[in-house]
Amino acid sequence: MRLAALTFSLVFLAESSIGTPNSRAQELSATGQVAEADKAYQPKDWNRAATLYGQLTTAQANNGRFWYRLGISLHGTGSNDKALAAFQKALENGVPPAYGDYGKAIAYLGMKNKKEALAALDRAAQGGSISPEMLSADEDLASLRTDEGFTKLLAQAKHYQAPCTDTAENRQFDFWIGEWDVVSTITETPAGNSKIELILGSCVIQENWTGGLGHAGKSYNTFNPNLKRWEQFWVDDTAGMIHFYGNLKNGVMDYWTDEIPQPDATKLKRHLQFIPQGADQVRQFSQGSTDGGKTWTVEYDLTYHRKK
Repeated sequence: MRLAALTFSLVFLAESSIGTPNSRAQELSATGQVAEADKAYQPKDWNRAATLYGQLTTAQANNGRFWYRLGISLHGTGSNDKALAAFQKALENGVPPAYGDYGKAIAYLGMKNKKEALAALDRAAQGGSISPEMLSADEDLASLRTDEGFTKLLAQAKHYQAPCTDTAENRQFDFWIGEWDVVSTITETPAGNSKIELILGSCVIQENWTGGLGHAGKSYNTFNPNLKRWEQFWVDDTAGMIHFYGNLKNGVMDYWTDEIPQPDATKLKRHLQFIPQGADQVRQFSQGSTDGGKTWTVEYDLTYHRKK
């Protein structure tokens, strides 16, 4: 039974309600009961484990770990209606849905209730708490494998694990990914080399730039789902740091900066564009303004040619 093998990290604490003149002795007794229950649980002696955890939940009704293990044990004996109630108690006493609702799903399946099992699994899997690999491998879920609802749930679990992979906004800047020889757009003289790659679960596009004079820099580009915009953080070996933000407009990645104070007391606002020109060429065009955007000066104009 796969569920029983889940690592459960809630720590058992002796409850102060035990406190009497003999509280220390009672604590020692309770510790012994827990050890006996765990000793039965590990080799899957479900009947004995159910009896012992039943006694522990009676003594400590707010201990979620005991309720959870009671639910596992009761499911192991085939008493799924009682297991369902135990898992609900576990949830009410702090056990995360990844354990409590997952347990309820297994109990519902034992009761031949696929609809409620899928609903409980959906709650358990929210936020990526359950891996798609576990859902696919757990034999307790075998009866759901051909169900359309399970297929959707599995796809959702995969999305939680790597949400950027199939999110349309995160894929808008993929045209820049690759290895490039970079030249001046006007003179076509070499300007440097750049390797653009996906990192961190395909959530971040990392630029690795080496200029013709040996200077190096990196930028980290990602879609900010809260602000609904792309952001770039540029850093380099000359202590340079620039924060851009913007969006894809008509196929062009259109970045801007705020007005940043400069050493000469002016404020510089930048406008940076990445313009795809077919599958193997991207133009990078940067302008700056020190008069609030009334006039603009070209800072650089580069063309990226994909390396063959």
